[in-house]
Amino acid sequence: MTKKKNHGFKKSKNKQHQTEKQNSKQSPPQGNRKNSKTKGKPPTTDKRSHGKKNAPVEVTCSGLTSEGKGIVRWEGKQLEVANLLPGETAEVIVSKKGRFFNTELKRVINPSEDRAHPPFAYYHEGTGCHIHHMNDQAQKRFKQNVIDELMKPFGKTEPIITMEHPYGYRNKNVMTFGLNNKRQIISGLYAENTHQIIPMERSIIHDPKADEIIQTIKGMMKSFKMQPYNEDTGQGFLRHVLIRVGKMSGEIMVVLVAASPVFKGKNNFVKTLRNTHPEITTILLNINDRNDSMVLGNQEKVLYGKGTITDTLCGLEFEISANSFYQINPVQTEKLYTRAIEMAGLTGEQTVIDAYCGIGTIGLVASKRAGKVIGVEVNKGAVRDAIRNSKRNGVKNARFYQGDAGEFMVQMAERDENIDVVFMDPPRSGCDEAFLSSLIQLKPKRIVYVSCNPATLARDLRILEDGGFRTKQVQPVDMFPQTNHVEAVAEIVLDV
Repeated sequence: MTKKKNHGFKKSKNKQHQTEKQNSKQSPPQGNRKNSKTKGKPPTTDKRSHGKKNAPVEVTCSGLTSEGKGIVRWEGKQLEVANLLPGETAEVIVSKKGRFFNTELKRVINPSEDRAHPPFAYYHEGTGCHIHHMNDQAQKRFKQNVIDELMKPFGKTEPIITMEHPYGYRNKNVMTFGLNNKRQIISGLYAENTHQIIPMERSIIHDPKADEIIQTIKGMMKSFKMQPYNEDTGQGFLRHVLIRVGKMSGEIMVVLVAASPVFKGKNNFVKTLRNTHPEITTILLNINDRNDSMVLGNQEKVLYGKGTITDTLCGLEFEISANSFYQINPVQTEKLYTRAIEMAGLTGEQTVIDAYCGIGTIGLVASKRAGKVIGVEVNKGAVRDAIRNSKRNGVKNARFYQGDAGEFMVQMAERDENIDVVFMDPPRSGCDEAFLSSLIQLKPKRIVYVSCNPATLARDLRILEDGGFRTKQVQPVDMFPQTNHVEAVAEIVLDV
């Protein structure tokens, strides 16, 4: 019989790490620091080693933060330790930096039954796979607890929809290139809140073929005298490689993100890459000469193929460009969209607004059951993609407009237009006050809110309920297994 454990969590006192949204709401994949398996002595609590600077101390984990870090007590202080589970005793190195304490897990003395044994040993919690040390059931409980706690004021949440095979699901991967201390070319991901590249060759959540192609490109760079870009000196050529994979179509896009449009030997480079990977269907050169954190620049040139790939989602075919927002996990997206359409209660007659419509995915899926769909998106390129996808699928009852969704809805309210349903899928920061005010002014009969951040969902639900709406149900969906992110869709009705 499995022993009952404490799987509760507490709100983290550290600042929450905000993942940048660039064309997707996503969490970064993991790095390659090895996760050691250990056996050891019986558990003890809060034993300290004296006389040695930064000597390991023995602690016992009492719970989890909302980011999935273990909670321990040490010298009267509550600390957080990544990769530690409730009930586990471990050796941890504690160091002080200013007013804050840093922790590093050295070894687990008594592993929990909830500890996972991933397919391979790559691990570094600083690059996004925060909870892959939890097995599937532990991840499910953890994420359910997170969403339940945040949604308490709005009623009981539904059981989370999990993924049967929670590995290799990402259809978009970005790797950054640089040099290590030995002047060797490396590819990997930035550790969170730093510009330090964590070298990696493989991630359990990346598409395996995408990782393979990136390693081929890294291997080609020396023979083509291609240097990685150095942010400090402004020298070098290759900054990132972005790969998109059509999970249903099998089509693959490779985007070389460079600091300069001058690409010597590009024809031979493309030919060599395609000889090694004939499955690649298009290759682009994207120019990013900025000094900010955005991956893609505004200039791009097609080096091979048509410059886009296609993929199928919920029975519709979508054309995807380098900049397109397209959900990262198509298997779970179909489950999410199915629940969203059910919540909308569409009968074939309703007028629907798809706010933050992107390339039109959820609006076009909803068009099968709606009377009319109006998509609004501030990004011109995304609107062009949405119109193209509408024509590709023969959808006649959807129209897409470029502009601010909030302003668009205010204008509709002033014209006294009747809207039945609003779909909204905002970024991690949620909706701004102006948008929510316009929604309250428009008074649709029903709102379907797709959220990738339960904390901002809870904040926005409170504003909507104060404005005359009622939260009917909240359905969590595990869109990003192995990470601490939780997606949810909420049904909100006009409280009349």
